[in-house]
Amino acid sequence: MTAWAKAPDFADRPDQQALVRAQTVLDKEHYMESGMTPIACRTCGTEVLVRKHSSNQKTVQWTVDPARACPVFRKMTEEGHPVFGKPDTCPNLEQTIDHAVAEGLLGIDD
Repeated sequence: MTAWAKAPDFADRPDQQALVRAQTVLDKEHYMESGMTPIACRTCGTEVLVRKHSSNQKTVQWTVDPARACPVFRKMTEEGHPVFGKPDTCPNLEQTIDHAVAEGLLGIDD
């Protein structure tokens, strides 16, 4: 019986395996690192990296532990709410990001 795999591993084709690994590195850089703009929260000053993909979609990368740097996340942690996994957002940071878009400081990829 063959084990199910989400994607082929190309173990029998090292040249293809190398190409897939190289593309994975490029994809990670494109989706997780390139085009990120540093934005500091206008309320607490915590800096995050943001990229707007559309008017409704964005990527936010915290450069520090949000439970330590952001008062809203700190309060959620103290109250026992999960911060990682699918955390609630910080409304102050959301307003900061919206303001940055409105002021032209953060573009939308489209």
